Amino acid sequence: MSRLEKIFEIKREGINVPRGLVTIGLFLLVLLVVVLVGEEKYWENVTFGALFVAVSDPGGAYSARLRAMTWVALGGAFVTGLGYAIGGGPWAIVVIAAFVITLLCGLTIKFGVHAFTSGLLVNSWFLVAIAVPDGLHLHASTSGWWQQALAWLVGSALFIALTFVGWLVKGRKEQASHFPETSGNTQTPLTRPVVLFMLIRALAIAITVAVAFGFGVPHADWMPIATLVAMQATLGQAALATEQRFVGALFGALLAALLLTTVTNHRALEILIVIIAAIGGVVRSANYALYCTCIAAVVLLVDDVSNPANYAAEGERVLFTIIGLGIGLVVLVLAGLIKKHSAKTPANTVSAAS
Repeated sequence: MSRLEKIFEIKREGINVPRGLVTIGLFLLVLLVVVLVGEEKYWENVTFGALFVAVSDPGGAYSARLRAMTWVALGGAFVTGLGYAIGGGPWAIVVIAAFVITLLCGLTIKFGVHAFTSGLLVNSWFLVAIAVPDGLHLHASTSGWWQQALAWLVGSALFIALTFVGWLVKGRKEQASHFPETSGNTQTPLTRPVVLFMLIRALAIAITVAVAFGFGVPHADWMPIATLVAMQATLGQAALATEQRFVGALFGALLAALLLTTVTNHRALEILIVIIAAIGGVVRSANYALYCTCIAAVVLLVDDVSNPANYAAEGERVLFTIIGLGIGLVVLVLAGLIKKHSAKTPANTVSAAS
């Protein structure tokens, strides 16, 4: 089997159709609600507040589930409000915020893979939140930052309420995780190599944000997102998973660019986001590259769903995506050096693959 075949090898036993159907149902329910109340402009934040909280549900006793979901709900609301408030403001503040949030989200690896995965989702949403007001030329007084944060909380509360009802209906029994791939409470010590690696990841995101916002480069907002998706997630991540993340980020950008230039109807783009997110849920355990493709496409589509452009603009976005992938490769090389150096010190440990 060639390396490319290995990257796209599909494990049929990992296909999870029910999870995809639940994703579609959740997205369409939120879309229906916001349309009925005439607040469709908040659809993205309500929907992804619900979705990311759903992913953060670790299963088990409801008290533990509620605690994990609440942290993501509050963290997501914070980065949403912050992103919309500062996204159209001074670029230096945006860069500092991107560095700090990426670092803090990275350090959640201390609490296990599930917490780290939730941190990555919140991190990616912050990159979307800072891009929207900048792309629409909004600032703190016109971006509606607190309304957007509230929309995120509404979506989060909606899913938490659904889980509570489900818990009561099932006799208050423990619930299995929706994403067993990231389940488990194994913690990773924040050793010097792990912290150094997370600092490098945060610096890489800060650099891409500085280029996108500091130099006023049109359509460069995809670069930080692509870098985050493509970068090696943890210091000990397997080589195959790293390759799958990289390929998935590239293919996701190409898919998003294609849809933004060929689909002009806003509602149709929203439906496509729902479908692609559902496919991602279905194939998460079947093939990580396809999952990363879906995640990258969904996040990039949400980033620009209100601002579809022509072929030239999408070409620039793909170009900056490739640059972001290049920065991700640099981080990969640095991670290899850190891992090699830390291996010489038996006392040091590296984290497990995400």
